[in-house]
Amino acid sequence: MDQILNKVGTYWFSQKANKEISSVGDDINSLSNSIEGGTKWLVNKIKGKMQKPLPDLLREYDMPVGLFPRDATNYEFNEATGKLTVYVPSICEVGYKDSSVLRFFTTITGYLEKGKFADIEGMKTKVLIWAKVTSVKTEGSKVHFMTGVKKTRSRDAYEVLRDGVGVDKF
Repeated sequence: MDQILNKVGTYWFSQKANKEISSVGDDINSLSNSIEGGTKWLVNKIKGKMQKPLPDLLREYDMPVGLFPRDATNYEFNEATGKLTVYVPSICEVGYKDSSVLRFFTTITGYLEKGKFADIEGMKTKVLIWAKVTSVKTEGSKVHFMTGVKKTRSRDAYEVLRDGVGVDKF
């Protein structure tokens, strides 16, 4: 009888241990899926996933490397869907050398494809008043910002990384 109870106990213990060990992997995945910004980068690094710097990703998709503020280094990109989420430490504005200004919320989302960033949330530009940027398209030496109207600007103004200046509200 003792041998049977011993075997049942050992079996139960090993099943419980296997379940707990697999649960740790699930916890890391769910933690990775639920954490935003820099912490997600750390979890991905621990899991062995490294992402390229944001300017390299933008260059790869024919977008200007200075489109986002310099401190927007943390991002998530789903290659299958093209969804890009960029994290900025605080709400800020970036002034460019052509005197244009973009304002960024702490999270900017949209869909990235070759030469286009569309369905944008979290970005505004000054066109007499602050207007929501819905898409950014590149065409040779030009960048087109859609805000309800198309605003065309020189691409070289957006090829340099610039610091954001903190503002109170988006």
